[in-house]
Amino acid sequence: MKELTSKQRAYLSGLGSGLEPIFQIGKSSLTPEVTAAISEAFNRRELIKISVLKNCADDPKQLAEMVAGRTKSTVVCVIGKKIVLYKESKDHKKIELPL
Repeated sequence: MKELTSKQRAYLSGLGSGLEPIFQIGKSSLTPEVTAAISEAFNRRELIKISVLKNCADDPKQLAEMVAGRTKSTVVCVIGKKIVLYKESKDHKKIELPL
C-alpha cells in the first residue's frame, strides 16, 4: 500500500467517478466473504467502487480503511456512501499514474 500524491488521487478519483459500484456493503457490514470477493476483483482490475447501503450502520470512511487494510489497497476517496479503492496490478497494469 503506497501513499498517493494529491495529483494521483485526483486522477484516480476522476476515473472512479465514471465507474459503477461492483460491490455493496449492507446490514451485515464487512464480512470475510465480501473482503475475499473484493480481493479477488483486484486480480482483474485496479480501481474498484463500492457502495455502502443505507442499512449499513458503519461509517463509510472507517469501512474504506478496513477494506483497504485487508486487501492491501489504497483508499482513493470516500464520497457520501461511495468508496473508491486502488491497487496497482502486477500482471494487468492498465492505469498509468501521473508523477
